[in-house]
Amino acid sequence: MSAGILNGAEMPLWLALPFPGLLLSIALGPIFATRLWHVHYGKAAAFWAALALILLAAHEGFAPASRAFAHSMLTDYLPFILMLFAFYTTAGGVVVSDLDRATPLTNTGLIAAGALAASLIGTIGASMILVRPLLQANAGRQHQVHVMIFVIFLVSNVGGILSPLGNPPLFFGFLRGVEFFWPLQNLWPHMLLSSAVLLLVFFLIDAHFFRQEKSAMGQGETRLQIRGLKNLALVLATAAAILMSALWNPRITIDVLGTRLELQDVVRDVAMLAIGLISLAVTPREDREANHFNWGPLEEVAKLFAAIFVCIIPVLAMLAANAHGPFQPVIALLQRSDGSPNDAAYFWATGLLSSVLDNAPTYLVFFGLAGGDAAKLMGPLAGTLAAISVGAVCMGALTYIGNAPNFMIYALARRARVPMPGFFGYMAWSGAILLPVFVLVTLVFFSLSP
Repeated sequence: MSAGILNGAEMPLWLALPFPGLLLSIALGPIFATRLWHVHYGKAAAFWAALALILLAAHEGFAPASRAFAHSMLTDYLPFILMLFAFYTTAGGVVVSDLDRATPLTNTGLIAAGALAASLIGTIGASMILVRPLLQANAGRQHQVHVMIFVIFLVSNVGGILSPLGNPPLFFGFLRGVEFFWPLQNLWPHMLLSSAVLLLVFFLIDAHFFRQEKSAMGQGETRLQIRGLKNLALVLATAAAILMSALWNPRITIDVLGTRLELQDVVRDVAMLAIGLISLAVTPREDREANHFNWGPLEEVAKLFAAIFVCIIPVLAMLAANAHGPFQPVIALLQRSDGSPNDAAYFWATGLLSSVLDNAPTYLVFFGLAGGDAAKLMGPLAGTLAAISVGAVCMGALTYIGNAPNFMIYALARRARVPMPGFFGYMAWSGAILLPVFVLVTLVFFSLSP
């Protein structure tokens, strides 16, 4: 992000303090000051962003700080928020309805389909499309909590591991130079193992509850209706625009505020903006209302991530300095005795921090700690990139705040009167089910040798 603009090796560590301050606010604000946070989160984000810019300008000078700010906003934040805008808007116009009766096989099939769809239309899009028909189908059942929890596990997190379209961490890796199809080619075994185990566990749990409830359930017909096929086409158009930017390179650049933008990236961003606007124009109001569509979740993500990408500027510059920067002791903890990366350590460190500090910025931090060179990380350090990617994407499911769709599912389920567990109650579920799966993933894919 700021490599080549700022010299991270000469930066004092205190320049990085606004970043953990912001992340702690995001993690703890909704827990300990719920009402205050939901009203004033934008002001809190603006405070930390302004502090980061003031400190950076005071140390580096106004001009370098301004160039770094423009570079971060144009190359990272703008593509990210436009991708979310396009997927959020188009997916919000797809209505899946009339699923009248939920059986263990129906629930498992829908969750599996949602997990696959997450890598194509994003975890937010897949979660939004799937959660309402599942709530409708399970409305007559006594036990519904486990269904929503596994939607968070599989659709809102694990399912997004196969492409940059699926989950924000992988999209940022794509913006950093990781090839578009690298996750599909390298991470499918990790997803296959994790998803298969989780789907089996879900089916067994759901079948157990279903047997208890069956005698009290009425007979219903399983049907599925989908409206908003125009928006499905626009979802695919969004994916095509992102894929185009990976395959087409006319080698034309445009200078904007000192930042050189590739033409294919500009075309991609304009296309995503246009697709979102077209979706708003062609979607009937009743379809949006059927999905309870509103801008609240996207507005919150837009404000918080604008601040994140300001506060992370000095952090990434320091990480780019690698062994010559102030984070050298942290890098040493992630290495084996011979100096090579410890992939298991990267997996767990990235994952556990992703569960409490949001997975996208955590991915960027550990991508930088691993050297930040996409070519090396896709080549001799492919195992390390896999560890960072799988940890950031999958362990975001450990808490409600690990990934944006998690809390969206929680809010929609609570609105439908599903008695979702609180923050620590959810962690009891996720810890009991996910941690053994992640131990298995570690043993199968990542070396444990010192």
